[in-house]
Amino acid sequence: MPTLPQLIEEDVHQLDRALRELISRSDATTALIIDKGGFLITKSGETEEFDVTTIAALASGAYLANQTIANLVNEENFNSVYQQGEKLSMFTVNADENSLLVIIFKVTTSVGAVKYFANLTAARIAQQMIIAQMRAPEAGLDLSVANMADASGLFKKR
Repeated sequence: MPTLPQLIEEDVHQLDRALRELISRSDATTALIIDKGGFLITKSGETEEFDVTTIAALASGAYLANQTIANLVNEENFNSVYQQGEKLSMFTVNADENSLLVIIFKVTTSVGAVKYFANLTAARIAQQMIIAQMRAPEAGLDLSVANMADASGLFKKR
């Protein structure tokens, strides 16, 4: 099973920078990078007003359900999910084989701009994940089997 590369502080700084730029350029409210198992990797923007942990899990589930629908209509895949509400909308796009980019934005924000900048940001995320993977090819992390009640084994002191 593919695993998330081992991320170090510099990786997370680069991912956070990409999210901040996405929010600034697209006028989005919140951006998350999650793994496809639904675990939050990093976040940016107005995250205090949302339960981003639950959003990450549900966005992953919606994306994976979307992939099943793609298969049912003889499509190889759908690489994104767009959900529109009365006040806020959410766009989830595939970043790489292990991660998704989730963007929350006001309905007054141009969805076209969000999609455009999301695709650019997804490419940056994928590139950073490649850098992390190349640094330690055998040191992947499968969060789906992690014991979140005792995550001490996942982290090391520098």
